[in-house]
Amino acid sequence: MKLKYYFSIGLMALCLLLPVAASVAAELLPPQQSIKAASDKLQKKLQDPAFTQDFSQVAKYVNEAIDPHTDFDRISALVLGKAWRAASPDERERFKKEFQTLLVRTYSRAFVEFKEWSVRFLPLNIEQGATRVIVKTQVLQPGSQPVSVDYRMALSGEEWKVYDIMIEGVSLVTNYRTTFANEMQAKGSLNAIISDLSKRNLEALAPAPKSS
Repeated sequence: MKLKYYFSIGLMALCLLLPVAASVAAELLPPQQSIKAASDKLQKKLQDPAFTQDFSQVAKYVNEAIDPHTDFDRISALVLGKAWRAASPDERERFKKEFQTLLVRTYSRAFVEFKEWSVRFLPLNIEQGATRVIVKTQVLQPGSQPVSVDYRMALSGEEWKVYDIMIEGVSLVTNYRTTFANEMQAKGSLNAIISDLSKRNLEALAPAPKSS
């Protein structure tokens, strides 16, 4: 993927993780509150420099915080498209596990590296009985123009969960769908893609070698 896309994923992570002012939080609707719940869980923990020294520990904590608010089954199905429909239950589960690890790893790295960001929720109107909604936010940084980040969310039972994120109109799902479609053509099978994801995740989360 291009550097610009990695930066976009970083912004996506920041929108999910950064805290919202308490005065605004009281006015948020349930889909917005779902996003805020993850940020509240992560705020203090990931601002502790001692905690963030251990990246595998950070990634585990981030996963525990965002998993209840993210529909990884739906995201996985959307990014794989036809390949998901043709996959066995075992292939689906293994792909979801590795893809979730990839996304969480990216979220975690972005949170540790980016500083002095805040998030503004834009007004949200939900029609009665609606089961899908787009939550619009802006990422703010001193001296920079606001960055538009919108969350596609769906009602799952009684919980609103994220299933796509659009940064300046560019969809995470669409980008990954293109990436995996190209990899399917190159590698020829979903199992090959899963194996490659697993290898990359293990390498990325492995402890750094100690200097002598």
